[in-house]
Amino acid sequence: MNKPVSIPSALPGWRSGPAQRLVLRNIRIFDPAGSLDQIGDLAINNGRIEHLFKVPDKFKGEEITSKDWMVCPGLFDMHTHLREPGFEHKETIRTGCSAAIAGGFTGVAAMPNTQPAVDNPGIVNLIRSRAADLPVDVVPVAATTQSRKGEVLSEMTELRENGVTAFSDDGSPVASAGLMRLALEYSRMLEAVIIEHCEEPTMTLGGVADEGSVATALGLPPWPAAAETIAVERNIKLAEYTGGRLHIAHISTAAGLQLVREAKKRGCSLTAEVTPHHLTLDSRLLESFDTNYKVNPPLRTPQDVEALIEGLADGTIDVIASDHAPHAADEKAVEFIHAPFGMLGLETTLGVILTKLVAAGKVSLARVIDALTVAPRRILQLPQAVIAEGQPANLTIINTLAKWTVDRNRLHSRSQNTPYHGWELTGQACGVINRGIYYLRGI
Repeated sequence: MNKPVSIPSALPGWRSGPAQRLVLRNIRIFDPAGSLDQIGDLAINNGRIEHLFKVPDKFKGEEITSKDWMVCPGLFDMHTHLREPGFEHKETIRTGCSAAIAGGFTGVAAMPNTQPAVDNPGIVNLIRSRAADLPVDVVPVAATTQSRKGEVLSEMTELRENGVTAFSDDGSPVASAGLMRLALEYSRMLEAVIIEHCEEPTMTLGGVADEGSVATALGLPPWPAAAETIAVERNIKLAEYTGGRLHIAHISTAAGLQLVREAKKRGCSLTAEVTPHHLTLDSRLLESFDTNYKVNPPLRTPQDVEALIEGLADGTIDVIASDHAPHAADEKAVEFIHAPFGMLGLETTLGVILTKLVAAGKVSLARVIDALTVAPRRILQLPQAVIAEGQPANLTIINTLAKWTVDRNRLHSRSQNTPYHGWELTGQACGVINRGIYYLRGI
């Protein structure tokens, strides 16, 4: 068990301490993977689950009781940008982990678009060392190509020997089909996964908005949906040809989703993720010219949104990932076409999904929890967070009835670029337990 620590960037309204002799009383214990959904008690001792459902009277410790709380396996976000090294004015590993805790995440995968890029074991180990004393598991994703330039593969074998299980050039697609073929062949040999941003870049030069009536009316350079579907189809074909493992990042179109669905039926080794914003926002919001709505890939049509929700509900989409992309205020306070792509996500993902999808009856709670816990860890070959006696306590506590309003001025990220400012949400993380440490909100 790690030595208990506190994150330097304060979490106002939270308290923390060692997860020793801690009892959660009369709480909903929810773990779809373990077929658990019942009210009971859970006792933690020395960072491990010692008793489940019934805690002996002789077990004495700090007791926490709330009838509105649910405990589930710790949430994991497999697509975040912590910006360190190189862009610490936007976010750091520590501030990003503060945001993760506030959002209920006990683990995050840090994408490699840093400066320098995460393309060698030295940078991988730097990230790990800076996260070593935090109660959030930070998993570095290494670049597929050197410096993410799409020209030469990174030293994938050496990186895999240093514990890397996933490779991605993140927001930069591997445009060369020949190079992507090699990357997928290495992924098969190394038992790793290629996380690919699917975009045909010659079709999106200068593009900032989904090609269609909204972009035309606003005079915004278009970004056609076909740029995604062409790349999705190409990469699926290469995955089938090589037998490599492909994970499609932030899918955004109904047509791309259908290609994933068909490939899975054929038995392709393929997984996919979707962001909360592509599940809840659409291109009509760009009429405000608010740069917080500028993301990559862009917000799509209402029809695309509905298709993605259906794809998540039926399991075609495996993972919900925030694509947390912090930017400084002055970087976003420019004309829409000049603003950087990206929005915050770590602190709002859970509330947005519970409010707009689960409460609305569009996606089941079990499907959402699986997409936020089991699936990302399975894809990244990480140990699962399991609610069972003797297992490490890697848990997220959720107040499913909590009503709260998103306030960008109270977020724990170093940046404030959220499109959800002012949204009223129901359902909020109120605690995390991981690595022998607990954080609890408002107690």
